[in-house]
Amino acid sequence: MDEEEVGPVVKFKMSHFAVSDHVSVGLQGRSDEVIYEATVRDPNSPLFNSRVVLRQLTSVQAKRRGRRALEVLKRLARRKLMYHSYAMQVYGYVSPSDIGDDVPFTLVHGYHGSYSLRHWLQLSDWFPTLEATLALDEECLRRVGDDSTGGPAVTRQLRLTRILMRDLLIGVNYLHSHGLAHTELRLENVHISPVDKHVKIGILGNAVDFYNSNPNDSIVDGNSNRRKMMIAFDMRCVGFIMAKLILRELMDAPTFLKFKSFLTKGNDPSCLREFLLPILFRDSPSGNAGLQIMDRNWGAGWNLLSRLLALKPSERISCLDALRHPFLCGPKWRTGPSMDLIRWGLGSTAVRMAEDYIYVGHQRNRIAYFIELMELLNPSPRTKGWFNFLSGRWRLLYSTGRHIGLTLRQTTPSVLIRDVHLTFTKASDSDHRSFSLVSDISFRVIPTPEWPHNKSGPPGSLHVESCAKICPGRRLYPNEEDGEASSSLFQNSSAHNLSRRKWKGMGNIKELPSSIPTVKLLVDDIDVSMRLDSSSLSVDTAEKVLQEVRTQIPFEMFDVSKFVCGTYVDSRMMVLRGVSGSALLFTRSCLTNGAI
Repeated sequence: MDEEEVGPVVKFKMSHFAVSDHVSVGLQGRSDEVIYEATVRDPNSPLFNSRVVLRQLTSVQAKRRGRRALEVLKRLARRKLMYHSYAMQVYGYVSPSDIGDDVPFTLVHGYHGSYSLRHWLQLSDWFPTLEATLALDEECLRRVGDDSTGGPAVTRQLRLTRILMRDLLIGVNYLHSHGLAHTELRLENVHISPVDKHVKIGILGNAVDFYNSNPNDSIVDGNSNRRKMMIAFDMRCVGFIMAKLILRELMDAPTFLKFKSFLTKGNDPSCLREFLLPILFRDSPSGNAGLQIMDRNWGAGWNLLSRLLALKPSERISCLDALRHPFLCGPKWRTGPSMDLIRWGLGSTAVRMAEDYIYVGHQRNRIAYFIELMELLNPSPRTKGWFNFLSGRWRLLYSTGRHIGLTLRQTTPSVLIRDVHLTFTKASDSDHRSFSLVSDISFRVIPTPEWPHNKSGPPGSLHVESCAKICPGRRLYPNEEDGEASSSLFQNSSAHNLSRRKWKGMGNIKELPSSIPTVKLLVDDIDVSMRLDSSSLSVDTAEKVLQEVRTQIPFEMFDVSKFVCGTYVDSRMMVLRGVSGSALLFTRSCLTNGAI
């Protein structure tokens, strides 16, 4: 065998292979790559009778990627166990018989069942087939910290997702620890080997070094920034893979394009759940497996996805932190959640309880209790934090003082509330504490006396504009001994009725605090306007419509001067308190419509 062995790279000849008739174009249909399956027929080769893949590269750029893959191989193969477990093996290249620019360059790499992760997910029965291929034995269960097999389909799919995501993150971290970024992480570049049941990261032809070769001290800072940017880019790609793996609707190319457009337009990734809900319920109104997986463990999946896709590269989670995230740790690997994740869990629980729409007494008390806990754990107790988060559009989700939505009341005319939003916009003047405050309420007027199945009718809206300034303040809790001495504004606060036993579960908090830091909202003149898209309604009917809207919606949304203070705000949730002490829970609304 005429071969030249240079470290892990071996030079082959085309006569060493028996090429099969399986031919396909390269990654994502690249015309400059042609892929063959072959079997090594040289008895002197350690790969004798092994199946390999020949990747023939024709263009100048493709040849550059092939040679780069060999350079990366020499660098990574020092830790052979990690390399063979989590990267697609490249054995060498085929030495061409002729020399010239038009001669193709051929890579010889491992055969892993010819399935990339995209091919798996495109199968109609991908889940049971992949589950059977991986044969979830004790070793696979150990890798995700699980101690059980079987179970409902959602639990099984979550276990499979953990296995694939953990393997992918370990492989990406292996590259990062060697000073390399993959830069081309996609479903087509991720393979699953049925032999060792590991995820293999594809050909590293576009791998980039973090550091320049020049050891000059003056470029140390530049190298550090380059490293952070490259890692952040890879983690964003991992986030896209996770989204497609769990939420199968994103496998549709137009839907995924709009998903990416949602992020590139500057929307906060914490709004992804609200944006994707119409898509996830489009084909499965009774339930969506991907949505159930993401909602488990108090919405831990949405938290991990939002951190992988964070708009600022510096805020994206690293591989090691992602591997420690509760979403990827099974029952046997209980990890202590961070304070940010505790806040996220409280907000997610409150959102899901409000969506259930079972507003019996004990549930309303539980939601009020969760809101109280959120206020105690406010990540932005200073006014400066509100400046960073307040701007944007917020959707009213729940009110502790008013039942929002359908009731058993029969009114004439009947009004169906659709969306209630509160929008804060920074004022254009030099005063950075000033905001324009807009309350928008959209509704439909149902002309029939009874609720029809198709709740159609003329639309209408109520528009309230005002200006507001925010300044530091404190929320005082009522004191039983003092009566009204503490603060008469909050005498109906739900915190007054919470038992001390419940507060003992919150770390060092043994009793109700006397006050918490807040921001005060100082509101100027208010301008109210109403619009009805129907000329058939009389003035008296319009007045009744307005009265019905005011009955269903908290009065603070009509008279924003009744907002006394804000007690909680982060990138996703906001709590404002009214003059009566009732809490209004808002969730950040995306700038674009989710029904795509």
